Amino acid sequence: MSMATKVKELREITGAGMMDCKKALEATGGDIKLAIDKLREMGIAKSDKKAGRVAAQGIVEIHQENDQQAVMLEVNCETDFVARDENFLTFVANTAKTALHHQVQDVAHLVNLPLMGQIPSVSVDEARKALIAKVGENINVRRLVLTKRAGTLGTYSHGGRIGVVVELDNDNKELAKDIAMHIAASKPIVITPEEVPADVIAKEKEIYMAQAANTGKPQDIIEKMVAGKLKKYLDEVSLLGQPFVKDPDVTVGSLLSKHRAKVVTFARFEVGEGIEKVTEDFVEAVMAQVNNG
Repeated sequence: MSMATKVKELREITGAGMMDCKKALEATGGDIKLAIDKLREMGIAKSDKKAGRVAAQGIVEIHQENDQQAVMLEVNCETDFVARDENFLTFVANTAKTALHHQVQDVAHLVNLPLMGQIPSVSVDEARKALIAKVGENINVRRLVLTKRAGTLGTYSHGGRIGVVVELDNDNKELAKDIAMHIAASKPIVITPEEVPADVIAKEKEIYMAQAANTGKPQDIIEKMVAGKLKKYLDEVSLLGQPFVKDPDVTVGSLLSKHRAKVVTFARFEVGEGIEKVTEDFVEAVMAQVNNG
């Protein structure tokens, strides 16, 4: 059996990452059984046999008890059928309540806390494992964000598949909700163009330079073309530069200036993003709801 095959098998058994599996196999001379023990010693191997299966469905839950605090949580399962299951939805709701109640900032801390609404008392992770046994699918509490600020919080949920939490620096609940809906539809990665990471800008510029080089135009013209494309890209990925979904004739930046408001922070979760491609056009669906509203 090749090393690549062993790594694949070890990943399926333990749910650990590829590099961790490779290191464990190298450390144990390629013995899968010993490698499993090694990963467990490292606290990496999952105890449940279903842990290696892809869980890219699920739900994004937003729990808010007042205008200053909200938690947004993504919990994944394997199929949309389980994502609609009452037991799964109850677990997700109680997990979100637990996170907000304990002011949790990360999943690692959350999973060891007693799950609210559960009698007899068990931890979030124990309840998760029990739910796996009940529904027969891998379930992961993937990520969360806790927002607690002095400004106004706006939230938006699109069918439990997209969730957004945004904070404004002034008291304007309607505007905050509109901005949250916009973020759901337009997927900005930062608030301002200046916040786009330098390595991302460099990569985009490299691509544009390569494209422009094939035009045969003079270097000074190429530089202007690239600068124009780069500005357009920065506007497209930054919240303030995007056309507002409810009125594309104005940018989000102009809308905020009109109301003398600033976006302090935002977070956007989409079910399964980064795990595998989500085929449903969520942006189109959100836009349809915006236009109908």
